[in-house]
Amino acid sequence: MTAQEKNTPSELGILGIDHPAVAANDVEKLSDWYCTVLGYEPWFQHPKPVWMLKAPDGTLLEIMPKDDSSRPSRTTWTPGWSHLALRVQDIETAIVYLDQCEVKWGGELSPAIGGGRVRNFFDPEGNLLQILERPRYQ
Repeated sequence: MTAQEKNTPSELGILGIDHPAVAANDVEKLSDWYCTVLGYEPWFQHPKPVWMLKAPDGTLLEIMPKDDSSRPSRTTWTPGWSHLALRVQDIETAIVYLDQCEVKWGGELSPAIGGGRVRNFFDPEGNLLQILERPRYQ
């Protein structure tokens, strides 16, 4: 291959994100919460223990055991992966439901970057999540 013949990203063949992963204090308890509260379902279990959970749209989420590192403090804007945003059909309905599940909110309903509305909340281990409504994609 000459200097002018460069590979392109399309040759890499990426289809999209397969799964994010979260390291948990209690893999079973956190996996149960994602299934019970957010509607994921168990897809695959590894004896380590690691759970692969499947969302209603088929995307995956990995819940794995944490190591002995301490959790650094962070904000939404701290460098590195920040949060997991979950798209919902109707954000008002989702807020009512999550209120019933007694989630800890991380702020008020606000405009989303790129359009729509967003609200931050936390899973039982303190990982930042968002519900996000983007009407133009519905």
